[in-house]
Amino acid sequence: MEFLHEETILCPYCNESIVILVDHEDREQEYIDDCSVCCRPIRIQVTTNDNDELVVTVCDENEA
Repeated sequence: MEFLHEETILCPYCNESIVILVDHEDREQEYIDDCSVCCRPIRIQVTTNDNDELVVTVCDENEA
């Protein structure tokens, strides 16, 4: 089964839309990936909400 899903996010640095792959099996994730446009590091957090839906949050690497 394929659990990777494309999500479109906005880079917190250059504000460009980029596509990332999110693993739907791993319900709680946090990792850093480089923006494919400006190459700066983006902190990506994947959590679930009360309805068991995935929520993707992005920020620059220095934000808490």
